[in-house]
Amino acid sequence: MLLDKIESRTAHAGIIGLGYVGLSLAIAIAEVGFRVTGIDINPDKVNRLKQGLSDVPDVSNERLSRFVDSGQFNVTTDYSVLNELDTINICVPTPLTENRTPDLKYIKAAVQKIAIHLHQEQLVILESTTYPGTTEDVVLPILKSSVTFKSDSFSSLTEDSNFNIKKSLKVGSDFYLAFSPERIEPGNCEYSLTDTPKIVGGVTQKCTQLASIFYQQFINKVYPMSSPRTAEMTKLLENTFRSVNIGLINEIALICDRMELDVWEIIDAASTKPFGFMPFYPGPGLGGHCIPIDPHYLSWMTQKYQYQARFIELASEINDSMPKYVLDKVINALNMKKKAINGSSILILGVSYKKDIGDTRESPAIDLIRIMLDKGARILYHDSYVSNITLGERGTFTSQDLSTRLVESVDCVVIIADHSHIDYDLISEHANLIVDTRNATRSIQSTPNNIIKL
Repeated sequence: MLLDKIESRTAHAGIIGLGYVGLSLAIAIAEVGFRVTGIDINPDKVNRLKQGLSDVPDVSNERLSRFVDSGQFNVTTDYSVLNELDTINICVPTPLTENRTPDLKYIKAAVQKIAIHLHQEQLVILESTTYPGTTEDVVLPILKSSVTFKSDSFSSLTEDSNFNIKKSLKVGSDFYLAFSPERIEPGNCEYSLTDTPKIVGGVTQKCTQLASIFYQQFINKVYPMSSPRTAEMTKLLENTFRSVNIGLINEIALICDRMELDVWEIIDAASTKPFGFMPFYPGPGLGGHCIPIDPHYLSWMTQKYQYQARFIELASEINDSMPKYVLDKVINALNMKKKAINGSSILILGVSYKKDIGDTRESPAIDLIRIMLDKGARILYHDSYVSNITLGERGTFTSQDLSTRLVESVDCVVIIADHSHIDYDLISEHANLIVDTRNATRSIQSTPNNIIKL
């Protein structure tokens, strides 16, 4: 029985998608004794993982190698291993289309592979962030219509053809399906995967029970919910809450700029109130996979119910406008030095979307670099976490070693990700001009006239 395997930790666990979420989850499961197999479509990533080389800062090479070398954690591009698995966690990306509508192609592709190999006493859990109804309206129908082909040839299907159609498996008794959104924050040293409560919503009560017991093996607290839809909506609420509050504080920053007030001082003062206020901070724009994207999933979903999520859409509009606002700050700052952005050399400090990590997903630095290049600027960047970035036809940019000579050689330094290891005293002493979007220079005692803050 699957329950016995989970409780005895003899179940063979599987993870589809070995990015920030999937790899962290795989190692957490392996650490409590489960045998784990990871599946990813990227052969280069799989080869690196087989060598014990991690792409995820929260999973060290040493931690990874321990389980790879022992054979407890295996990685592959071959989906046929799904036949052997007792549990499957889907941790694939959920991006937006060009029209900013949900793009579920990676979820659908993964589920179609699972459907081919679906068998009795198998637990499937979707962790990818998505809109309410995905688990029951998209994932479940694919699994229920599973077809197994033993031959790659579809040219002549006769009675002797080497294929068979599976007998329909019933969710809740033959196999089990649940949604449990990831809650990993890259670089968060206070709350790890195992310390962060896990919410779980199953298609049936038995599905919720089994998924909850599975997570209880390696998560300190599990919170069962009434359905997958409520769990899906909870995840969207969490990230929309952050998006809206960041949008609010970004707008406050724009207002303070016009009123010539220091928004950072104002936030610090408001934070002294012990109740009724939670500090959020302005910045050059949103980044990461969740916060810039998830509110659009919710906004798109509300349209099906003839409702326009105006508040959410306005926050996204403000946040999306911040790279252009930073550009204007740079242009005005250069203008005060009697320079044009066209032909000026700009050093971007930090291209990741937040401090002390190497994640460039949806990073506002990328948008800012593109629009600066459009204005004729010459772009250099430094980020010890990101060795290079590729901007399509614009080519590949390589991180420069940070030195006094480099800082002195550029017309303007723009701080986008305020990495802890950067010597901001050195930057302020030698830079001709600084545009600080993160208040990274706040500790500098005398405020030089070459620092322009957001």
